[in-house]
Amino acid sequence: MKYLVTGAAGFIGMYVAERLLEQGHEVVGLDNLNDYYLPALKSYRLSRLTLHRNFHFAQLDLADRDGMAALFATENFQRVIHLGAQAGVRYSLENPFAYVDSNLVGTMTVLEGCRHNGVEHLVYASSSSVYGMNEKVPFSESDMVDNPVSLYAATKKSNELMAHSYAKLYGIPVTGLRFFTVYGPAGRPDMAPWLFTEAILKGESIKVFNHGRMQRDFTYIDDIVEGVLRIQDVIPTGEVPYSLFNIGNNQPIELSRFIRAIEAACGREAEKVYLEMQPGDVVRTYADTDRLESVVGYKPKMEIEEGIARFVSWYEDFVSTGR
Repeated sequence: MKYLVTGAAGFIGMYVAERLLEQGHEVVGLDNLNDYYLPALKSYRLSRLTLHRNFHFAQLDLADRDGMAALFATENFQRVIHLGAQAGVRYSLENPFAYVDSNLVGTMTVLEGCRHNGVEHLVYASSSSVYGMNEKVPFSESDMVDNPVSLYAATKKSNELMAHSYAKLYGIPVTGLRFFTVYGPAGRPDMAPWLFTEAILKGESIKVFNHGRMQRDFTYIDDIVEGVLRIQDVIPTGEVPYSLFNIGNNQPIELSRFIRAIEAACGREAEKVYLEMQPGDVVRTYADTDRLESVVGYKPKMEIEEGIARFVSWYEDFVSTGR
């Protein structure tokens, strides 16, 4: 089949596109290659995809209405996996309009493209951040999510509402996935695994927010990709062909255990600076994955210690090659 994968030079996007290519599908990967973080990392990810003859790259901004409309009209995609977005909770405090352009306008161009070009299934990325400060755990898809604590979370909740309205109005089969703290090789430099690993290997201190009293449902990239690929084959039907799933590890990890795993992989202890909670952060994320497991048999397998060891090994190789 022919797929559009947005955010193809991004972390999850690269792995999803790579797996589709390995399965023999044709993939058009879209990315604007912005400089939000290390351009060399995006180039590295893209270089892995361009090894495949059935991959085509489109450097295009999601917010480019005419460009997106032309791409959909020309390429005749059968399925779309929309992973492109402006990421980062903390950065949304510094540059809010980047989130409006990429996450709101960008998702609208994707929805319009699917509407006018007969796409059989749209799968898009939401986020566990929509749960905000919910105290009930684990977080379930049926929970109320009307109290976002960051603009990033608000845009992701808005994406869910936009997608649901298009499924209802135009009968477009749409599935949303609420990702929970994805990590692994080639992960983002603004995420804790990279920041902590870099600091520890350089002998620098690490910042431990909320004095370490945090829990995250860390989910290894291979487990995430497996869930995405399985669910994109399950096309919603009915009066409103819309589905929504958590996709996480279903096993929150204490920040202290996470740090110990990085220390073990790096072979040295971290110097820790304990700080207060940052604006926009939440104390705990914890995914109820019963709905996804019942539909596709999805169950994450990677333990944090093994996953972090794989990340640190990749990181050391990436840095040593001077990328």
